[in-house]
Parts: sequence; C-alpha cells; structure tokens
Amino acid sequence: MTYTGSVDTITIPSSDIDSFDVRRRWFRWQLQSSDKRVARLPGIGRAKAHAFERALRRLAFSPAIGEALAWHEAARGLISQGLKEQRWISTEAVDELVANRPKPGLAAGVRAAGVESELSGAELEAVRYLDVDLEPVVAEANEDIMVAELESRRVFFDTIEKSPLTEEQARAVVCFDNRVQVLAAAGSGKTSVMVARAAYAVERGFVQPDRILLLAFNKAAAQELQQRTEARFTAAGINSEGVRASTFHSFGLGVIGRATGAKPRLAPWLAPGEDARMVLRIVDELRDKSEEFMYRWDLYRTLFANAPVDLTEDEPDGYEATTRATGYRTFAGEVVKSHSERLIANFLYLNGIRYEYERPYEVDVADADHSQYRPDFYYPDVDAWHEHWALRQNGQTPPEFLGYAEGMTWKRQIHAQYGTKLVESTWADVIYGNGLSQLKSDLSDLGLTFNWNPDRPISDRWAKPMKHEDLARLVRTFMTHVKSNSYNAADIEKRLKGELGRLSGYRTRLFLYLYWQIHTEWDRRLAEDCSVDFEDMLVQAAAHLENEDVACEYDLIMVDEFQDASRARGRLVRGLVQAPGRFLLTVGDDWQSINRFAGADLSVMTGFEEWFGRGPQLALTTSFRCPQTICDVASTFVSKNPIQFTKTMRSAQEFPGPKVSIVSTENVARTLESYLNELSAGVGEGSIEAGQGGEVSVDVLGRYGFERDVVPSRTPKNLEVNFRTVHGSKGLEADYVVVPGMKAGTYGFPSTITDDPVLDLAMPAPENFPHAEERRLFYVALTRARRQVTLVAPSQGMSPFLVELLTLPGVTVSGEDGIEVNICAECGHGTMVLRNGRYGPFLGCSTFPMCNNTQAIEPGDT
Repeated sequence: MTYTGSVDTITIPSSDIDSFDVRRRWFRWQLQSSDKRVARLPGIGRAKAHAFERALRRLAFSPAIGEALAWHEAARGLISQGLKEQRWISTEAVDELVANRPKPGLAAGVRAAGVESELSGAELEAVRYLDVDLEPVVAEANEDIMVAELESRRVFFDTIEKSPLTEEQARAVVCFDNRVQVLAAAGSGKTSVMVARAAYAVERGFVQPDRILLLAFNKAAAQELQQRTEARFTAAGINSEGVRASTFHSFGLGVIGRATGAKPRLAPWLAPGEDARMVLRIVDELRDKSEEFMYRWDLYRTLFANAPVDLTEDEPDGYEATTRATGYRTFAGEVVKSHSERLIANFLYLNGIRYEYERPYEVDVADADHSQYRPDFYYPDVDAWHEHWALRQNGQTPPEFLGYAEGMTWKRQIHAQYGTKLVESTWADVIYGNGLSQLKSDLSDLGLTFNWNPDRPISDRWAKPMKHEDLARLVRTFMTHVKSNSYNAADIEKRLKGELGRLSGYRTRLFLYLYWQIHTEWDRRLAEDCSVDFEDMLVQAAAHLENEDVACEYDLIMVDEFQDASRARGRLVRGLVQAPGRFLLTVGDDWQSINRFAGADLSVMTGFEEWFGRGPQLALTTSFRCPQTICDVASTFVSKNPIQFTKTMRSAQEFPGPKVSIVSTENVARTLESYLNELSAGVGEGSIEAGQGGEVSVDVLGRYGFERDVVPSRTPKNLEVNFRTVHGSKGLEADYVVVPGMKAGTYGFPSTITDDPVLDLAMPAPENFPHAEERRLFYVALTRARRQVTLVAPSQGMSPFLVELLTLPGVTVSGEDGIEVNICAECGHGTMVLRNGRYGPFLGCSTFPMCNNTQAIEPGDT
C-alpha cells in the first residue's frame, strides 16, 4: 500500500498493514505505527479519518479475502459441476476441498475489525462460506443429483437387469462415491447392484470397462458374475470388453506373478476338508517323533479342550439318580460338582488311578456347625484324601462362595487332628499352572503308579473327549487367522500379556505348544512343495500393492459377500484403492457372516471406515425370496447381537406367508418322512403350487453332514429334495426348508464345539455375544426359504434357539406327545417336556440337569 500526503509519500508492505492505525493527536489526524507518527493527514475530518482507517483495516484482510474468494469459487464449482453433469459428488473430492480450506474464523475477524461494510457482496459471501459445514450442503446437492438421475435414467434402471431395479438398488448404483458399503439383506438382489453399477459406470463414461474388477470368494460366484455382466451389458448395448470378475485367490496370484515375475502355486491340500486332514497327517508324524508332543496333544484333546477359563461358569450336564444331585459327567460315569473336579477325575481315570469321589471321612466329625465331612477324592490304594480348592490366581475364593475360607481351615484341621494324609490342589493351579503335573507328583510320592492311556473306554456315552479331527480343524482355523493377521509367536505372546490376559492359563499354553510345532511343519511342507497357502498368498499380494511393486490396473473395484472377508483380503482391497481416484463398493450382510472357521473376520466389515475411509453406507432391505413372516422371525432373532448393524428386512411378496413351524418329536426321521409325504400330497391335490418343472423344491438343511441320515432314501413324487449343510446352503434357496437337527448339546444347533476361546488370540475383536456366529448360521437357514420353514426338534432337548422363537407371533408350535410346548418359567432357556417318575408322569425342564424345575400334570392335560 502506498499513501501520498501533502508532505511525504509512505509505502507500507502488505504484511505490515495491520500494525498501522489512524489517530488524532494535537487536533490533527495522523497515520502512525507503534505510537510513532508515520505521516500527517492534514485537511481530513473525522468521518474521512474513520473511513480511511476502515479502508486500512480492510486492506489488512486482503490476502485472506483473496484466498476465501478462490476457495469459495472452488467449492461452488465442485457442487455446480456435479449438478450440471448429474454426477455424484464424491467424498474424496470434498475431503480434498476441506483440506485446502483457508483458516476459518475470517468472518469473525472482519466483524470484530468493523470493516464488513468495506467488503463487496461477493467478498462477504466468500468470507462467511469459510465457516459453512460442507457435509450437509454436498449431501443436499447429491440428493438433487440422485433424484435427477433416477428420473432421467429410469429406462436404464428398468432394463439393465431382467427385473427393474428397486429404488434402493438404483440409489446404490447412482451413489458413485469413492467408498460405498452396501448392507444387503438375504435375497435382496445384491448381484443386480454390482452388475448395474458396472454398466452405469461405463455408460456414463466414468470408468472404462477394462478398469472394472469384481471380486468374489469362490470360482462359481466369480463365473456367475462374469457371465451375468457380459449378458446384461450385451442386452443393453454396452461394451463389456475387459470387465473382469475374479476370485481373490486368482487375482492375488496374478499380483504376485506381476510383481516378482514368478506366479506362485497354491498347495494341493487346501481344498475344503483336505487342509484339516493335512494338519492330522502332520500331527501323526509329530506324535511318532515325540512322546512329549503325543502326550500333550492327547492331554489337550481329552481334558482341556472342554475345560472352562472362568471359575464361575456353571452349566451342569449330569445327574446322579441316587443322590438326586446335578453336576458334571466324568469319563468314569459319575457326576462331580464342578468343571475342574471333572478335569481332575478324568485325568485320574485316563491314568488308571483308582479313586472314590466324596467318600465319607473315616472319622465321624459332624457337629452342630458341620455335617459329616466328605473330601473331594479318596485314594484307597494309598489311604490318602484329596481336597480341590476353588481358589483364584490371587489365592482368594470367589466372592459368592460365602464361608468357603472358613471351611478350608476346618477341613485342614480335621486332617491334622486325626493324622490323615491330605493332598491339595486349586482351580487356579489346574487351569492356569501346572496343577495336574503337581498332583501327579504328589500322588506318585505317595506310591500311586500313573499309566496314561487316552484311549481308555469311556463309561458315560455323553462325556466324550474331543475327536482328533475336531482338534485338527481348530488348529487350522487358528492358523488361518494367525497368517491372515501376519502374527508371529511374539505377537501372540504380546496379546496374552495385554488385553487377552484372561486366556493366559495352562490350557492356552498347552495349545500354543502344539500349534507352533504344527505351524512350523506346515510352512516347511509349503516350502518343500514350492507352493503357498491362501493366507500367505493374500498377505504377499497385499504387500506388493501397498508397496506399489505392481501398478493397480483398476479404478472401480466391487467386492461380493464382504461379510466373509479376512484381514488379509481386507489388506488386498485396501491396497487396490489406496491411490486417489479409485472407487470401491462392497456388498454383504453381516447377519450372514458364518465363515469364521475359514478365516473370516467380521471386524473388517463393521470397521469399514477405519479400513478404507469415509463413504456412504446404504442398505438393501427388500427380500425377493422370503415372505414377510420369515423376514420378521429371522431378523428379530439375529438382530439381538448389538455389535451387528441395525437394519430392517421386508418382503417383496404381497402376502405375509405361513408361520415358521416348530415340530417337537421323538423320531426326527419319521416326522421328516411324514412331512414330505404331506407336501407331496398337497402338490398332487393342487393345494400346493408346483414350480415350472412340475415339482416343489425342498432343502433339508443340517447343521452337520451326518444329519443326511434322516432324509428318506426314496423321495416322494412331485418333490425335489436336497440335503445340504447350512454352510453349504449359503447363496441358495428352495420353496420349502426343513431344519431337522434343532436340538441342544455339543452336536446340536447351536453347536458348542466351534467356540474355543483360544481363537480370540488370533482375532482382533472377540465377539462376546453368546453363540454369535451360530445365531447368524441359523438366520441363514431360515432365509433360504421362498415359502415356509419347518424346524424339527426332539421333545427332550429342544434347541435354545427355538425356545427364543416360541415367544414370536410368526411362529407356530406342535408336539407329537400331545403336551403343549411351554417355556420353563424358572430358567427361561428350556421347555417343559413330559417325563415319567416314581409317582407317574410329570413335566420337567428340557435343560435338566441344568434346571430342575418340574410341574405336575393336571387331570385332563394328557
């Protein structure tokens, strides 16, 4: 700025303008800086002096105002261009604009300086716009773009698929943001969204067809995507040349090949089921080489696989008729009072040690305060007694065990008084330390001989140790997560010492001793075979993309079944879109995340923003498969898990459909055969509408493959009956669905054999909701049906899942025994079933012996 007065000329640098002001001194106005006069202002009145001062202050804001004008023009340009071109304004573009926004607060500074009147209308608008929240402004513009696109391209949305897209589907196509997560209910047409979005991107000129990649989880799904994309593009007259649908595995192998010049080979033993068999072969060799490994493998399998990690866990599974006491079944066929006592009893049994459980003490010591003393174990061969104390690691008893410490003192005094031999152990030592080894040492010192035999015959048919095959599957599951997360032994140890300290007991140490030897041998075989496994391959491919060892050839990436993504797959996808200008759409349903055993990690989906960045989350809520009754029952059941996304599910069918049917029976196979015959007769009579082939499709869904045995060998006419496991049914559908194995127990539904807490060590965020994945698996079973679902349960052990359903209005219940099925009023987890006792029939809780509730049968009830 240059000021020319009557006496002199002063040039003021723009950076110094704010240090100057106009003041009146000795009846004259003057320009000054730091209380020093710079120039006189003769002949200027008060009004002009103040105007000059405002102009001076306004000039101090000139650089900032210029920046505001430029930024305002860029912001308005972005929005107006989007509206003009009817192209979604992306989050990436908005974030870049916000990152370059001049420092906010200019409007307040201008106002405080009193120079707002010195700004033009455009300048004032630009200054104020710096404080505007762009999110709602852009959201409003995008909604205008959405409405315009839905209207102007209605023909495209009505014809790009064989059936017109719903508004939800069309919105997912138009929302062409850099990161879009679509939550798709079962049967909601997610594939239609992927195909239509690819076609929309090409037709609008956003992306060339050879820059589009669709990723699927298996070969069949990838082939279906490829064929459907090409067919629908051709029908719409759109060029599809170069659009690629691929499995993660095929794509990852290609990435490594381009990055290194040598495409790797997948190990031949990675087919479903074959990988666990390879683990078993490795285990067999390690057992042959090392007696220590063999002992520890059998120790974990027989004793610790079903051992709790919480002293307060209390789910009795045994009943002693003579004493009418509930407890825990042992290999010897008796019932003990706690999990850890069962662990000890089974340890003794497998070592051939004779013992008596709770034998009365040899001296009558009952008094006014104590009943006759019964120590936990007695060893007749050496005349020794054994007390197993319920003590935690800190040496304290659980707070709910009132008077326990005083009882310990009294019992020790009894042994000291009468000179009897007492062996002691604690829950903490057995679960977290070397308690069993110490017990063996103490009893050996007394003269007992241990003869370990993990194959001793088991007296109780219910108290079975874990099978070798099940432990091998657990190891393989643990391995997929370890490798997918790129964990090593040090990483696992860090987790054990940190947030997962609750798992740091002997049980976990025993498992890790076995695991790392198997892991090492697995990797040795991969190297010897010059091959890789799925997890290593995905991690390597992701690393090459992250390090930019290979250029990404795609701008639009879409991922199907995203709820099944592992962390390694998440890294690979993130590597594909790490450069600016890339567009990612994932489609999935967290309610159908059922492949944890295969490495799936739901946190990749639930933590979408942390993994991939900000972007819209949309939902496809309309099911074209299930009637509304099934939608209501299935969604109510599965949505109880609070860590899952909350969403609605509604049917496209006009009528709600029949209720979900629960049948309580004593003979599942007979009931299923009768049900199929009734369906067949209904088709023949015309009361049940057949499909195009003249048949009605029925899927019998088993939680386990062995449930195939309940399906009749001869299928009734007019029916197409298929048996599938629930896992194998994912993505499929049938007119009618029957789930025959709705019972409680280890091999029931829910299963209890896949919830080993050791898996939490390799998972970033353990799910604490009970049977979380089993609940989602049941949801998958329910939502395979186009017409109706029938759930068959044994009368004496109904699944707790069905007990939940009994309270829902969309469920009907029938029982072969003629007794109405009612929920137990005492525990709320079982149903009241008909039993026979010494005084005749009565109703008892199906969860017995966990719950002892009984109810008399009133005359006429039977």
